Amino acid sequence: MNRVLALVLILLSFTAWSKPPRNQYVRIKTAYGQVIIRLYNETPKHRDNFIKLTKEGFYNGTLFHRVIQNFMIQGGDPDSKKAVAGQALGDGDVKYTIPAEFKDSLFHKRGVLAAARDDNPQKASSGCQFYIVEGKRVTNARIDSLQQTRLKGYTVPEWQRAIYRTVGGTPQLDHGYTVYGEVVSGIDMVDIIAAVPKDAKDRPLKDVPMTVELLKKNECKQLDKLLGILSR
Repeated sequence: MNRVLALVLILLSFTAWSKPPRNQYVRIKTAYGQVIIRLYNETPKHRDNFIKLTKEGFYNGTLFHRVIQNFMIQGGDPDSKKAVAGQALGDGDVKYTIPAEFKDSLFHKRGVLAAARDDNPQKASSGCQFYIVEGKRVTNARIDSLQQTRLKGYTVPEWQRAIYRTVGGTPQLDHGYTVYGEVVSGIDMVDIIAAVPKDAKDRPLKDVPMTVELLKKNECKQLDKLLGILSR
């Protein structure tokens, strides 16, 4: 009986461990540190595209080419890999876009990963360029003003207002750009890069190249557990 029970426990343990993690995490490394980002399952098109490009090594060697303190740092332009000093960047792409995936629960709080885009009516995202929000604390009065202008009357719920007031973010971008992940470790890297000296086009005077990699299955499971996220 004891042997049977032991075997059952072993099988149950193996089955639990063999389940995939609930979330995929990625690591972005620069000379200024690294961040670990959880990709949101609520935005599967953006999540899967980022995973695809990362597996291909697409982002390795691209630059954070546009940085604005208290706002965001932007990267992922393929043209930035071989860009000379002072070259304007931001127009490089992968010849396709990702349909917008706006969710009321996903908003531009400090540390989120979001998709850059050009000015198109559908608000479709760039297939490769992204930004990470540094942001700043936002008052209720500012949010009230945005609701009537850029947010087109969308009412920001109190729980999100509380985060904007205390943690910070960029609420003016909500419902305009797709948010599809968030930093879970290493936000200091974003602060450092956002503050580097830059030129008139917001490109850092000293290049900030990145490498991007997917965390392994066991690492993702450990992070799920650490963050209190239950596995499937």
